[in-house]
Amino acid sequence: MNIDDKNITVTRVTGDRLQYAELLLLADESMEMIGRYLDRGEMYVLRNGGQTCTVAVVTDEGGTCELKNLATCPDRQRCGYGHRMIGFLAEHLRGRFDEMTVGTGETPRILRFYRSCGFVPSHRVKDFFTDNYPAPIIEEGILLRDMVCLRRRLTPEKGDGRECER
Repeated sequence: MNIDDKNITVTRVTGDRLQYAELLLLADESMEMIGRYLDRGEMYVLRNGGQTCTVAVVTDEGGTCELKNLATCPDRQRCGYGHRMIGFLAEHLRGRFDEMTVGTGETPRILRFYRSCGFVPSHRVKDFFTDNYPAPIIEEGILLRDMVCLRRRLTPEKGDGRECER
């Protein structure tokens, strides 16, 4: 499936966010955990030709924004929608925040995705998944224990070449 740029829209969700619960649960298996950040975060939906493809929730963590949830419809995955959403968020939030962080499990495919979006490793939160979720989470055959935290600068540093973007 190809992305048709002229049919892509990203809008902020200000109404009923729970209409996207099924999609949010693809990235976070617990509605209880989603409830901890959903109301205090900004939620965005990316559509292609009116069809919902990707949702994201970003929170303000005191000068840094944290990507709490990023989920793409299964039939739209690996088509570039996640990259598009991250690019939109980086541009949209630049100026308000210097950095975006994300925490995820130690799943090779997901870590490769975030690295391809410009995120670099930051730190780990030991036993995050085993301490905060009622049942074990297994992805790609890996039992998730620690949360791997990554970060991406949103404002250009002098000399990194990004000051010439646009």
